[in-house]
Amino acid sequence: MRSDQVRLNCGITMPLIGFGTYSFPNDRKTTELAVHNALKMGYRHFDTAKIYGSEAAVGNALNEAMNEGRVERHHIFLTSKLWCSDHHDPLSALNQTLQNVGMEYLDMYLVHWPVKLKEWVNYPIPKEEDFDELDLESTWRGMEKCLDMGLCRCIGVSNFSSNKILSLLDFASTPPAVNQKLRETCGAEKIHVSAYSPLGGPGNAWGSTAVVDHPTIRAIGRKHNATSGESFNQERMKQNIGAFDLKLDDQDLFEIDNLEERKIMRGEFLVNQTTSPYKTIQQLWDDEI
Repeated sequence: MRSDQVRLNCGITMPLIGFGTYSFPNDRKTTELAVHNALKMGYRHFDTAKIYGSEAAVGNALNEAMNEGRVERHHIFLTSKLWCSDHHDPLSALNQTLQNVGMEYLDMYLVHWPVKLKEWVNYPIPKEEDFDELDLESTWRGMEKCLDMGLCRCIGVSNFSSNKILSLLDFASTPPAVNQKLRETCGAEKIHVSAYSPLGGPGNAWGSTAVVDHPTIRAIGRKHNATSGESFNQERMKQNIGAFDLKLDDQDLFEIDNLEERKIMRGEFLVNQTTSPYKTIQQLWDDEI
């Protein structure tokens, strides 16, 4: 297996560095161009979601590249996510996503958040009246059906705490292959942890420059003649995928490990005192905040 890939508990391999396609507002032409540029630079793992509004642009760019013979489908790893208003029917939601991306299957399909919203809520910030009661076991059965029907090669979760992962494992016939966060619990359960916006998502409305501007990170960057950054900027994209050539020493890792940790995408918009199952941000994350 190549060193830039990881084998998941479902048996397939996934490129370690992915290209995220969230931006706000999402411009289709800008996203398509970014995906084309990413392909030229060697990216093969692409991450989208229904709520990002980028599925069609990502699929269009990838299909163009495949039709032109620049890349083959089995070399692409495509991830999308079940939005909160689709927990009642993951199968229909995935079929719509496949129509959006113009493909027969996804490589990874994730539950975006452990929150259920009413069926009509196709916007990112829900109102109080939009929340519904979550039956995660029912949701996961729907995810497993998607897998059984061959519409995706693996299923996983995103934004789940350790407790929520363990609760899911109590009834899951197929364990999640990926969780976009956490380490110790996932490591013990052989669930791969995939980081999104590991540098804080600067440039996003919810993001922060606290990581990229931190003196420790800047000092390590200068030491290795490297930069820190995430964006559709072509130079940044080249630098990101070139991260495999960067070797941090023990002192670098020690200094990074001792940085203060804080969640950037905390999900405050999914918390309220009346209709949400989570009255506080601590409840959403089971105090892993």
